[in-house]
Amino acid sequence: MRITRRLEFDAGHRIPDHASQCRHLHGHRYALEITLSGDVVRADGAPINGMVMDFADVKAIAKEHVVDVWDHAFLAYRHDTAVVGFLQSMPGHKTVILDVVPTAENLAAEAFRILDPLYRDVYGNHLRLERIRLYETPNCWADALRD
Repeated sequence: MRITRRLEFDAGHRIPDHASQCRHLHGHRYALEITLSGDVVRADGAPINGMVMDFADVKAIAKEHVVDVWDHAFLAYRHDTAVVGFLQSMPGHKTVILDVVPTAENLAAEAFRILDPLYRDVYGNHLRLERIRLYETPNCWADALRD
């Protein structure tokens, strides 16, 4: 069985080497979809009976480790020194420094890397992360998939 939970957050970024508009500072209303696979739990009387994982638990993990960290932050590439320096000059600014350019593809892969160990077989039902889909806009997204 596969289940998917969707969460949304707002963040700014720029793609420093982009040939068009995305090289400028801008923001998006991102949507993050977490797709898990596992066996449906069969345990009469248990709160998770009939589920792969409680959607509230899927949400809580993703919020703590990705959404709340990235929400209303500027996602900056470590080697984009002009932007990183500017943001560091602003006391208290919420900045997330990344080792990769913050494209939809790289952000999806980074979210997968962060979340993968957190969704491992939580209920003894072979639970695992299968896909992170990150929407940068309603029409553009990237999928990070388990090999």
